[in-house]
Amino acid sequence: MTVIPQQPTTTAETSGQRHLPPEQRQAIRVRVIRRMGVYALAILISLWIMIPIVLIASMAFSTPSAVRSFPKEIIPDPVSTDTLEFFLNAEGILRSTVNSIIVALTTFVLSTIVATPAGYAISRFVFRGRDAVRLGILSVRAFPIVILAVPLAVTFINLGIYDSVYSLALLHTALVLPTSVLVIASVFASVPYELEEAAQVFGCTPVRAFFSVVMPLTLPGIAAAGVFAFVTSWNEVFAAVLLTLTNRTLPAQILFSLDKSGDPFKFAGGFFMLVPSLIFIFFIRRYLFNMWGQISK
Repeated sequence: MTVIPQQPTTTAETSGQRHLPPEQRQAIRVRVIRRMGVYALAILISLWIMIPIVLIASMAFSTPSAVRSFPKEIIPDPVSTDTLEFFLNAEGILRSTVNSIIVALTTFVLSTIVATPAGYAISRFVFRGRDAVRLGILSVRAFPIVILAVPLAVTFINLGIYDSVYSLALLHTALVLPTSVLVIASVFASVPYELEEAAQVFGCTPVRAFFSVVMPLTLPGIAAAGVFAFVTSWNEVFAAVLLTLTNRTLPAQILFSLDKSGDPFKFAGGFFMLVPSLIFIFFIRRYLFNMWGQISK
C-alpha cells in the first residue's frame, strides 16, 4: 500500500489569488482591510460601551472599602451587596425608583398610543400640508428642554398638577413623540398598501386589515419606538428636577444627593440606573432583532 504524502494546504482565497491579475488582488486586499477596519471599529465601540458598564456593576457588588480603594478590581473579591444595601437604604431611593418606573411606563404607553395612529396617518393618507406636518413634528425637537421646562413648571403650578409623576410623564411623552411618530411612520411606509387592499378584497374591514395584516408586520418598529420612549424617560433628569420636589424620579434623586454622597452611593446609583433599561430591552429584544431582519428564539 502506497502512502501519498500530503501537501501543505492553504486557504482557498490565498491559492486563488495567485492566478488573479494584480488589480483584482489589490481590490481583494483593500476589501479585506476595510472589513478588518469595520470589525476593529465595532470592537472599539463595544468596549467603549461595555467597560463602564462592567466597572459600575463590579463596584456595585464590592464592599464600600473596596470601592474607595485604588486600583480597583474588575472582578469583585469578595462579592458583596453592602454597597447596594447602602444605596437602597438611603433616604428617598426606593420611592424615587418606583416613581421612575411609573413615569417611564406611562410615557411608553402614552407615546405608543398616540404615535401609532399618527404615524399611520402620515404614511398612508395624502393630504394638503403633509410635508409641513412632518416638518412641524420634527421641529419640536429643536426646542431645548431648558426652554420648555420653566414655563411648563409655571403652567403646572397654575393647574394644580405640579410635583406629580403623571404631569412629568406628560412632558416626557411630549419630548419623545416627534421621534416616535416619525419612526413609526417610516415603518408603516415600508409595508406595501397592497397587503391591506388584498385583505379587504377577502372580506376584511379596514380596521381588521390594519390589526390583522399591518400591525404584526410593524410591531418591531413600534417596539423600537417604545424602547426609545422608555429609555429617554428613565434617563431624563433636567425636567424631573424642575417639575418635582417630593415625588422625584431616581435620576433627580441621585443628582440631588451627589454632592453629599461618596463613591459607593454613586456606583450603586449608576448600576440601578442601568438595570431597568437593560431588563426592558432584554424582554423586547426579539422585536428589535426582527426589525433588522433577524429572528430571536
